[in-house]
Amino acid sequence: AGIPADPQLTARGDFLIEGGLTQAHRLLRLPDPPTAIFATNDGQAIGVYHAAHQLGLRIPDDLSVIGFDDLPSIRWTIPPLTTIRQPLTDMAAAATTMLLTLAHGDPLPQSRVELATELVVRQSTAPPKRPPA
Repeated sequence: AGIPADPQLTARGDFLIEGGLTQAHRLLRLPDPPTAIFATNDGQAIGVYHAAHQLGLRIPDDLSVIGFDDLPSIRWTIPPLTTIRQPLTDMAAAATTMLLTLAHGDPLPQSRVELATELVVRQSTAPPKRPPA
């Protein structure tokens, strides 16, 4: 989109709900807070939901939130979380195949496997009401 990366808008977390809560509070208290937060897993996204609620923000009216994983229970958040679905079954199958190959003493044909992810659009995202700075 031609928007330069702002290091102040990047937060490192611990992949836990509490980490999402803590980092979302920091981001949402900035002088010019973000209109959207992408969490690196669904647990952190739940933390973002809690921070938004505590600060009186409505998802997606005031803040869009996207998670990553598409855990089965995440569709029951209010509003249902938009997330990135990982192909967990395919990941497990690929890892098992690699493990069995190594266990038989054979070299791996490749050391990296890339599997497709899928954006699952639910109701936690909307266009921002105010233009980004």
